[in-house]
Amino acid sequence: MNIIKDWFHTEFIHREEFTTHRPLEDELQFYNAVKDGDIVYVTNNCVNHVFANPEGMGLLSEHPLQNLKFHFVVTTSMITRHCIDGGMESEKAYCLSDFYIQKVDKCQSKEEISDLHQTMCFDFTKNMQLLHKYNSFTKHIVLCIDYIYKNIHTRITLKDLADHLVLSESYLSKLFVKEVGMSISDYIRLKKIEKAENLLKYSDYNIIDIANYLSFSSQSHFTKAFEKQVGLSPKKYRDKYYRKSWLSNKEMP
Repeated sequence: MNIIKDWFHTEFIHREEFTTHRPLEDELQFYNAVKDGDIVYVTNNCVNHVFANPEGMGLLSEHPLQNLKFHFVVTTSMITRHCIDGGMESEKAYCLSDFYIQKVDKCQSKEEISDLHQTMCFDFTKNMQLLHKYNSFTKHIVLCIDYIYKNIHTRITLKDLADHLVLSESYLSKLFVKEVGMSISDYIRLKKIEKAENLLKYSDYNIIDIANYLSFSSQSHFTKAFEKQVGLSPKKYRDKYYRKSWLSNKEMP
């Protein structure tokens, strides 16, 4: 009975103070924009989102910072499920969700949460952009890219991929270049360096550990490949970008 009494009291306060929530259609339009990979809409909307402008934000906790964290979890969960509905692999979507929810738990200010919210939204949106692009690929190329994503920390060869797909190496190689616009080896290197960028920014791995984790033959090989793609050495990149956004985080992604 106390719960019912509390509910009526809360409802009364909301009415007396004219407290309103953001229109549902606005929320759904935002989630669908992420799902559609609409980076322009998401970018513009993030500026006016509840994390930057608290008007229309429901009260989930009397503690302001905890209230923001609860809303972050709700937003992340909704985006996750919309992206799965849009075709994102469920395990990948849930891993992204868990990653960002663990990050927000460590945030110590509204600014950190707002910054992390934008990063989370952009990450999901860009992944959905790639997914829509992959939809134009044949099944073999989609499976090939998925294999590379799941095994990015290992040494992946053309033979590994051909055996996995039960195709000849020459056929797979030509098909990949035709559809993706680059060779398999260049694509693998690209994805390894992108992973290295995240590790340099958000983890405490040293450079040799990152090189080993991503199965480069040596630290010098990793440094050369990284500098060629990014334009900075791994050390200079870390000096410039290390924890630029998530200063309070201590764990690896």
